[in-house]
Order: sequence, then C-alpha cells, then structure tokens
Amino acid sequence: MGEQPEPEGGGLATLPKPDELLALHSVTAEMFAMLREWFDVPTQVTLDLAEVDSAVAELGDPQLVAAMAMRKLQALHLLATPGVRTTTDVVVSIVQDLQRALLQAPSMRLKVAASTADWDAELANLADDEGTPTAAPRASDAADPEVDHFRVLHALLVAAVEAVVQTSEGRICYFV
Repeated sequence: MGEQPEPEGGGLATLPKPDELLALHSVTAEMFAMLREWFDVPTQVTLDLAEVDSAVAELGDPQLVAAMAMRKLQALHLLATPGVRTTTDVVVSIVQDLQRALLQAPSMRLKVAASTADWDAELANLADDEGTPTAAPRASDAADPEVDHFRVLHALLVAAVEAVVQTSEGRICYFV
C-alpha cells in the first residue's frame, strides 16, 4: 500500500472511506428490510435487563436475534454515510458482531417458517383448482433466489470490512 497521511497532532490518521464501505449504505438498508420481513420483527423491541441471566431465553429467539442484527445494521448504515466519521475498529467490530446472525439467518428463516406453517393449507395448495398436483421442487437443495441475494449482500459487508482494514494498513484510523 501507499504512504498513509501523517496524523494531525500525533493522533490517528484520517482517510477517505473506501468505496466498499460507502456502498454499504444501500446494502444495510436492503438487509434490514429482509430481516424484518423474514422474522416479522416489530418496529420496537423490548429487552429484559432485570438480571444478567434474563438474556438466556431471549438470545435463542430468532426474532430477537434478527432485531439485534437489525440494530447493528442501523449503526453500520450510519457509518457508511458520506461525511460521518468512524474508525477502523468500530467498523470491524460491528461487522464481526453481525457475522453469526447473518450466517444463520437463512436457515433460521426456514425453521421459523416451518414451525409456523399451516401444513394442512400447504398440502391443499400443492394441488391446483382441479385437484391435480402441481409441480413440486425438483430437489430439496434447490436454490432460493432470495437467500442467494442475501448471501451476496452479506459478502459485500465482508468485502467492505476487508477494504477498511486494507486501506488503513491494519491500523486504527479515522474514516470520513
């Protein structure tokens, strides 16, 4: 990499945000909307902070996991905004916090859908209006375009954090 700008007054260097980070502005908005839809996340979520063990049950709830990931996406959305100052470590930390939830979201989505499905209605829908069975998917591992798109967006998050680390040459720097 090239030379980094000298820090002002002995502090952290200030660098322009890489394009990959700026691109997260739309990526985070889209992922936020997908998680809301997939997990039917309400506009407000309450956390139980009565005691340290209160989180045990909540952290296993897919809706709350999605809500907490959505909150991190809100923060990353703000940090991807041009002119909003951030640092290398903040971007890395937020994306790291998101990783587990985003990796698990597609399979959690299927578990939630399976547990809430009206299976009698689903079986009835397998037949068309004349009672003739409709075509079933050819394979249980057939591609899901919505999940594939979600994974592309997730890859863009990872690319952005890699660009931030590469641009900063692994140092903690300000990005504007």
